Amino acid sequence: MHIERDRVVSIHYTLRDETGEVIDSSKGRDPLDYIHGSGQIISGLESALEGKSAGDDVSVVVEPEDGYGTRDDTLLYEVSREQFQAGEDIQVGMQFRVGTDKGTLVMSVAEISDDNITLDGNHPLAGMRLAFDVKVVNVRDATAEELAACSHSGGCAC
Repeated sequence: MHIERDRVVSIHYTLRDETGEVIDSSKGRDPLDYIHGSGQIISGLESALEGKSAGDDVSVVVEPEDGYGTRDDTLLYEVSREQFQAGEDIQVGMQFRVGTDKGTLVMSVAEISDDNITLDGNHPLAGMRLAFDVKVVNVRDATAEELAACSHSGGCAC
């Protein structure tokens, strides 16, 4: 069976950055399951998997535009340290959910100064070329229940 829209795909993967450093991997874990065409994985990887079958190995480099996007400097926010609780130990890399004019974003602490904290709403992998090595483990038709639970916008509950 080939990978196409509304099929449940199980993959093992290793994700590396441009230097070859492993960012994430399913090694030692269960395979990642997703419904193809639902937006649950980045578009560049989904496109590379289209038409593949169980047992296939796929290596693909995904450009930022087809991954987590390019970096957007309008998603950098400098806020006063006073907006955080007194005595709170804020560290670079910490993440918070923040309501913005662009909706609720997960913000990472990018920089800390005496008076201000710079928050970054970009995805941590935004702007990066990503190299994936994927093994397709299984492909099957999604059930009616799986499709009903899926909003086709990344909101599936598989």
